[in-house]
Amino acid sequence: MSAIRVLVGTKKGAFIFTADGMRQHWTISGPHFAGWEIYHLKGSPTDPNRIYASQSSGWFGQVIQRSDDGGKTWTQPGGEKQPDPAGSPAGQSNRFVYEGDVGTHKWYDGTQHPWEFKRIWHLEPALNDPDTVYAGAEDAAIFKSIDGGKSWRELAGLRSAKGHLWQPGAGGMAAHTILLDPKNPNRIYTAISAAGAFRTDDGGLSWKAINHGLKSNYELPDPDADVGHCVHRMALHPSRPDVLFMQKHWDVLRSDNAGEQWTDVSGNLPSDFGFPIDVHAHEPETIYVVPITSDSLHYPPEGKLRVYRSRTGGNEWEPLVKGLPQQDCYVNVLRDAMAVDTLDSCGVYFGTTGGQVYCSADGGDSWNAIARDLPPVYSVEVQTLP
Repeated sequence: MSAIRVLVGTKKGAFIFTADGMRQHWTISGPHFAGWEIYHLKGSPTDPNRIYASQSSGWFGQVIQRSDDGGKTWTQPGGEKQPDPAGSPAGQSNRFVYEGDVGTHKWYDGTQHPWEFKRIWHLEPALNDPDTVYAGAEDAAIFKSIDGGKSWRELAGLRSAKGHLWQPGAGGMAAHTILLDPKNPNRIYTAISAAGAFRTDDGGLSWKAINHGLKSNYELPDPDADVGHCVHRMALHPSRPDVLFMQKHWDVLRSDNAGEQWTDVSGNLPSDFGFPIDVHAHEPETIYVVPITSDSLHYPPEGKLRVYRSRTGGNEWEPLVKGLPQQDCYVNVLRDAMAVDTLDSCGVYFGTTGGQVYCSADGGDSWNAIARDLPPVYSVEVQTLP
């Protein structure tokens, strides 16, 4: 029977949970990199022992860590082996190289601001090579490494997609979503706050905005602008990579043509504002979101923590509440803090800003907390192990 490894990034370190295929009894290791912000951990789909971690600190900046033994030990690629859970000393950071002139970008208020490298929000290992990995940065850029994280080069063509008009969302101008098309190795999707969704069909040399149908009446001077939209998260099912789902700053949407056109599928949700969105591992039309009250009230409507599931690809939604707190709950679920596993009975996982991590071993019908007192959760990812 396959085992499960849940990778959790938090405000104060990383935690790794493991269980057998029943997903009832969990062991925990961590905190790895105690005291550091771990924005994202992601395991390689081709090597169950390979994990990448985005480690950040106000003192030492951004570091990429890598484990080749399932998280038991960690190495900073290109630097020295680091003891765990201690962090990385100053001067040992990985090498990120901008391909073009970093230059400046213009916000919608007309002022000029320099492109800056602050942190890595998202790591996406390649589907066929554990040494190839993509990184989404703030300020918005996509980097690629082909040597296991030792060196990184920017896919600079992304900024040619009207980058001078991009502007930061409330959390910064971050490339926070990277989706790799399993049927077309040259196609990559990304989402940036607050710029929108973008696609490349040539491996990252050139990019186009794919925001037709998005409406941002409260955020943009021009509500029909093709860039400047605050996309929170995108997801796809590997069997149908041309069908995309999106949680936006207001609106849940889908596209059936690789992002060329988007349609609102918020339907009967209690709020169409939220951050994460994900797709069932075996049912391409089953999607999950976690609504929160509004862009100023980052907690569940009525103080009830509810995951909503649509089995029809949107529009018709049902609340999933069994095992979740239904009163006085004021946590949030961030954009990278939801994931699914690939077992026969699809498991769904999410973490909260209150430090809880929930697991459903039955596709969302019922939930159990596998952790209750972690630091605020930034990300949740899952590896299915042999």
